[in-house]
Amino acid sequence: MSRDAIGDFLTIIRNGIARSKDVVVAPYSNMRFELAKILKEEGFVDNFVVVETEQSKRGLKLFLRYMDGESAIHEIKRESTPGRRKYTRAHDLKPVIGGLGVSIITTSSGVMTNKKAKELKVGGEIVCTVW
Repeated sequence: MSRDAIGDFLTIIRNGIARSKDVVVAPYSNMRFELAKILKEEGFVDNFVVVETEQSKRGLKLFLRYMDGESAIHEIKRESTPGRRKYTRAHDLKPVIGGLGVSIITTSSGVMTNKKAKELKVGGEIVCTVW
């Protein structure tokens, strides 16, 4: 049975928010790094850094954003799973919650938000939605 590394990453963030943690640490991967970069650019997390964990492994430390005691992330949901991939074309991309949230998409041009993918007219796999 395989593990869903992206799903685990999103669950670490969800659990940190549920417990009102300021910081969460997840194992490092290039995909997780790109997801964290987009979350920072869109204002869902304050910052993130790559850290060395035990046995000289790398990890991602995310600093979660709260405004007036409420998390900036209301919902973070995995769209495409290992068992059921979800692909879309550029002109089929829809805004998330009227433009308040974003979909994160892997394309042939890299990992990006639905807004940027629509602008560049590229489609791809919808990894997750955040609002």
